[in-house]
Amino acid sequence: MVNRRHATSNGQLATGDGPRTMDGLKWAQQSRELAKTVKSLIEALALRPREHIALVGGGGKTTLMFALADELRRNGKRVFASTTTKVWHREALEYEKVLLVEHDGDWKNKKAEGLSIERSAFVGKSILDTGKVEGISATLADEIFHDSTVDYLVLEADGSAGRPLKAPAEHEPVIPCSVTMVVAMMGLEAVNARLDEETAFRVEQVRTVTGLNPGDLLTPRALSRVFLHPVGLFKGTPESARRVVFLNKGDLIKEEEKVEELAGILLDEAAKKIDRVILGSVMDGVYRIIKKMAS
Repeated sequence: MVNRRHATSNGQLATGDGPRTMDGLKWAQQSRELAKTVKSLIEALALRPREHIALVGGGGKTTLMFALADELRRNGKRVFASTTTKVWHREALEYEKVLLVEHDGDWKNKKAEGLSIERSAFVGKSILDTGKVEGISATLADEIFHDSTVDYLVLEADGSAGRPLKAPAEHEPVIPCSVTMVVAMMGLEAVNARLDEETAFRVEQVRTVTGLNPGDLLTPRALSRVFLHPVGLFKGTPESARRVVFLNKGDLIKEEEKVEELAGILLDEAAKKIDRVILGSVMDGVYRIIKKMAS
């Protein structure tokens, strides 16, 4: 008898009655040959010659933004970093220069100051009494990226209060129209943790997208909904933008099978258009790329 069940190239099991979705762990095990470990964020993210990248979620956005901007600068690229929310002033000072553009119309006068010698700068609106830098508008972010002298613009599009996991509030994320890639982040210490305020920022929103109650386990299936739900982390992503999931803090992995199961679920959901999943550690500079099977 001919076995009519086989794995198709898009990560589904085909049967005589049509395809059905594989579970995430089986998908991850089958796709291991598609995984590749690199030490370059440019390679891990498969960056093009010019990009406008929005970072959302939790688990290390600010660290990733600086590491990416620094690598691009060292590769001779002109890069601006910014936020459409707020960052600490001390974090902005890690860049070669901090530019304050209080009014969007001031950008043309400020840009020459920004990249006259330095190849990277942080752009904000103003320094607040709280010690944070107020972010720029989405309109100004679009204008900066459309400036031909800028190779890359990397910005934080939401806040997470230092938690590894978050789901967006109604007003989040603030993603400019010209964004070419959205990177949704999560810290891997959230895998199989309990849903509480220590692990998650905006617990109520996490409950909405996962269906969990406080104290429930954050299983791979539940965590996948934070990325895949219509009001999850990719909410407001431009249709043309590529979607990347970045699972950070690889040194904190306790159950590797659970992490691979999560990656498998995310990539098996073809309709959600996730380009790749990166398992890695920004602090250690090591990134494992898992991509979809070619169709």
